[in-house]
Amino acid sequence: MSSPSHVAGTPITDRSQLVDYIASGEKPKSQWRIGTEHEKFGFRLDDLRPPSFEGERGIEALLKGLTRFGWEPVEEHIGQGPGNVIALLRDGASVTLEPAGQLELSGGMLENIHQTCSEVGTHLKEVKTVADELQLGFLGMGFQPKWTRDEMPWMPKGRYQIMRNYMPKVGKLGLDMMKRTCTVQVNLDFSSEADMVKKFRVSLALQPVATALFADSPFTEGKPNGYQSYRSHIWTDTDPDRTGMLDFVFEGGFGYERYVDYLLDVPMYFSYRNGEYIDCSGQSFRDFMAGKLPALPGALPTMTDWSDHMTTAFPEVRMKKFLEMRGADGGPWGRLCALPAFWVGLLYDQTALDAAWDLVKDFTLEERNALRDGVPKHALKLPFRGGSVRDLAASALKIAVAGLQRRAALNSKGSDESGFLDPLIEFAEANETPAERKLALFHGQWNGDIDRVFREFAY
Repeated sequence: MSSPSHVAGTPITDRSQLVDYIASGEKPKSQWRIGTEHEKFGFRLDDLRPPSFEGERGIEALLKGLTRFGWEPVEEHIGQGPGNVIALLRDGASVTLEPAGQLELSGGMLENIHQTCSEVGTHLKEVKTVADELQLGFLGMGFQPKWTRDEMPWMPKGRYQIMRNYMPKVGKLGLDMMKRTCTVQVNLDFSSEADMVKKFRVSLALQPVATALFADSPFTEGKPNGYQSYRSHIWTDTDPDRTGMLDFVFEGGFGYERYVDYLLDVPMYFSYRNGEYIDCSGQSFRDFMAGKLPALPGALPTMTDWSDHMTTAFPEVRMKKFLEMRGADGGPWGRLCALPAFWVGLLYDQTALDAAWDLVKDFTLEERNALRDGVPKHALKLPFRGGSVRDLAASALKIAVAGLQRRAALNSKGSDESGFLDPLIEFAEANETPAERKLALFHGQWNGDIDRVFREFAY
């Protein structure tokens, strides 16, 4: 989840400003970049419990420890007390906290996957250096495998208190989304409105394939939960106003304006003003633009408010000034590099993008939603058009490999980026997800002991 935006506080007086804000993200292909984000669960090595925010072994101590590597601390004040360190900034990247202390790296905008993998590796090494001193570990999975919602702590961030109060009003699993999930995402550019539309449609239609390939959340409170990506299932009962497959993206005439209208219909969470979160939960941004927001009567929104509001919609693909791919469970280092490789291979090469569109362009609305609804439980083995999602994944991976080979972004050894897809190709060929492999261990050599996952899969 994003922290408050830093867009200039330009007042909004016309809807066209909102459209222009998104359109301002257009970039020529030479300036396209790759921004990768990933989250991970912290745990104490002695009892495997999640660390609290405060204390000698707490999350704030970890953040302060990371400042030795040149990270600048960001504080948030709640009430009159001292500020809490709730984020770090360095060279266009940030380290932030999810609601229960899940640690997120939002990477810089980089040119290739080699740089992405180096960035992730450096971050994990820095985190491990400090975490070892605090006797903490970190685990990459889509859902917390052991602890209950109530056993997970809350981080002292103002927006999370507002969401905590609002979530139970609109869905049954929103608090689980906040406290017990982790994901890996990639943010990618577009050159024009037409380019955005094609990339949006391709990535939305194929998002269930990414969910299947990355499925790694089969446990809840120490037992199998019947899903391969329980994290993905959680989004189906979080908040229908701000989640889902966005069927309108595939309708004629879709573009920036239609997406702005969608966002205007998403209920607000907050306005961040003068260092304070104002609770606007359930209220209308349209009313805000008319100066009729109950929480701030007479006030008009700024572009900062709009930028922040855009972060409170959670569809499978989200647009800001770029497109965010949001369908994958968190995982180990190699898969954190594989996700951007998958989407860059499909979307950043025109031949690949055309081939990917040919793959999905005749999917019906019902088929797209059946993929979205069925993949959390069945993943690669979900039946689809006389075959299965595995077949669809194999086709998409073949296109992505060729796209990365044509990009020819080489490292110092002369290798292109396609090798980063090897873990996904292996899953597809074996027809076996990370979740299924953990379940086999759980029922086999682990003998039903979920604690083994912390020891054997920690970073």
